[in-house]
Amino acid sequence: MNLDYPSFWKTASSKRKRIYLVILFFVVAILVTIAGTFVPLSQSESQQLVNGVQSETNQTSVALAVNIFSHNFEICLTMFIPIFGAVFGLFVMFSTGIALGAEIRVETAPGYQSATTPAFSAQTAILALVAIGAVFALEYVSYSTGMSESLWLFRRIQQRRWRHEIKNLLILIGIVAAILAISAVIETLTIKAGF
Repeated sequence: MNLDYPSFWKTASSKRKRIYLVILFFVVAILVTIAGTFVPLSQSESQQLVNGVQSETNQTSVALAVNIFSHNFEICLTMFIPIFGAVFGLFVMFSTGIALGAEIRVETAPGYQSATTPAFSAQTAILALVAIGAVFALEYVSYSTGMSESLWLFRRIQQRRWRHEIKNLLILIGIVAAILAISAVIETLTIKAGF
């Protein structure tokens, strides 16, 4: 079966193709996450899910950052597995959407009042949005990198050129480890600041 690839793909270097694939997975991951927010959950199911997530944040800052990093890095490493990693990654993105949908339902429920929600100034609200956006972007870039390498590695295995790809795989794992470490620190600071 011969696929007719678009001309921008045919003329692109291997490096540029990798970037295109990461961007494609980034967009698909966002769409899958958005789809997950529409999964209908009852108010009690949503509250249970939110309580479970909030209970994990009652740790010291260092312990929380280490736990966030190890959790996200473990998930991301799984995404590097040929073919399975891409499917697993999209499942994780969908599950993330379900959790976000639950959070939205709980916080927009009539009479919802959180004792931990501080009043924000405009500057604090902007800072919170920037921090949350940075965490989102860093994590999704890492996950998209893992999922795209999952396909790239599968292709190299088919071509019997997988030994050369191992070097790229290790470099990408190192890069996403650094990105996820930065993300974990920002997420911890955001959580501890009460955002």
